Amino acid sequence: MRREALNFIACPNCSNGLALCGEVREEKEHIMAGKLACAACQALFSICDGVPVLLPANLETVKLETASRFAEEWTRWKDLRGYYEEEFFAWVAPVTGEDFRGKTVFEGGCGKGRHTAIVASHGARAIVSLDLGESAFIAFAHTRDLPNAHVIIGDLLHPPVRPAFDLAFSVGVLHHLPDPAAGFASLASRVRNGGRVFFWVYGYEGNEWITRYINPIRKAVTSKLPAGLLRVLCLAPSVFLWAVIKLFYRPRADGQGPQYLPYGDYFAAMHSYPFDEIHANVFDQLVTPVAFYLKEEEVRPWLSTGLQDILLRSHRGYSWTGLATVNRH
Repeated sequence: MRREALNFIACPNCSNGLALCGEVREEKEHIMAGKLACAACQALFSICDGVPVLLPANLETVKLETASRFAEEWTRWKDLRGYYEEEFFAWVAPVTGEDFRGKTVFEGGCGKGRHTAIVASHGARAIVSLDLGESAFIAFAHTRDLPNAHVIIGDLLHPPVRPAFDLAFSVGVLHHLPDPAAGFASLASRVRNGGRVFFWVYGYEGNEWITRYINPIRKAVTSKLPAGLLRVLCLAPSVFLWAVIKLFYRPRADGQGPQYLPYGDYFAAMHSYPFDEIHANVFDQLVTPVAFYLKEEEVRPWLSTGLQDILLRSHRGYSWTGLATVNRH
């Protein structure tokens, strides 16, 4: 944790600022161990291995379980890859790298820090990235040399940051919360008036077969299996999917895939991915205890209160990207 993070973090219980207290252990530019105190409610929080742990007093078990399942994946599959940037900007279009330049940014759910590093590299004044699981330590390791990147452990539904960011975003996270709508509202609440908020979530449209056939298996069986066993069981469907993508989903010169096949553009975008990326995506679908596939009629109301300049678009027919400007007047 860099000392600059104190300008952004807050108590998850009462939203007041936090201050360092007692002895701290510093390493180069980071506080690696120490305590943070809230003068208002007397809460005390730890800094562990460079990451502030800012969890609220009461945290639902299902959130911790979900975070733990994903953290197990990120701590095994750590590296950042070049194609992540193209993938990220495809998900969040029309947002581009220039939209981050000089801005303060809050990321709700950072995993191993792949998007944190991308945003920081595009000139954000500061990005504060939150995750609930131990994957935050991987994100810290990936970004500790970036002076504008700060990683914290916390709950998005009780965000331990001040409501003063120019931009806030969440990619691939809200649909894993017990209440995705509340997660988006919490994300937007951290943005100053006139700032922008955006997200990417799974869509119901285009994924009906998953909700009908895969979700029941995930809920009843695969989300309860030991992660190591599930990883092995995912090998066979991953090999099949990888072979299908390589054989039938070669992208055209314009990047589009075969429109006569399901997930044409989506799988075409994955044509050059290595096998372990395909395997990780299959594992990701089956490991979590919570995954919502959201209909347009469920997502659109998120953008109806205190927001303007609203854009909701279907991304490749299987997911939703939302973008709006905060206007609380």
